[in-house]
Amino acid sequence: MGQVMQTFKRKDAEKRISVLRIEIDYELVSLHDAMLAQDAEAMKQTKARLEKLRQEFIRLEA
Repeated sequence: MGQVMQTFKRKDAEKRISVLRIEIDYELVSLHDAMLAQDAEAMKQTKARLEKLRQEFIRLEA
């Protein structure tokens, strides 16, 4: 039963990693747009979201 649960968790993590990559790409585009607009507040918020996504990505890859 333990192996079955690990398999489900692994598959869920793989799906979430795929979604995370898309979310990170989107946030990077948002950061680029904020940089072009020289919008310091948007840059700060986007960097904070990117940091959270990065931490989740690292946790799932471990």
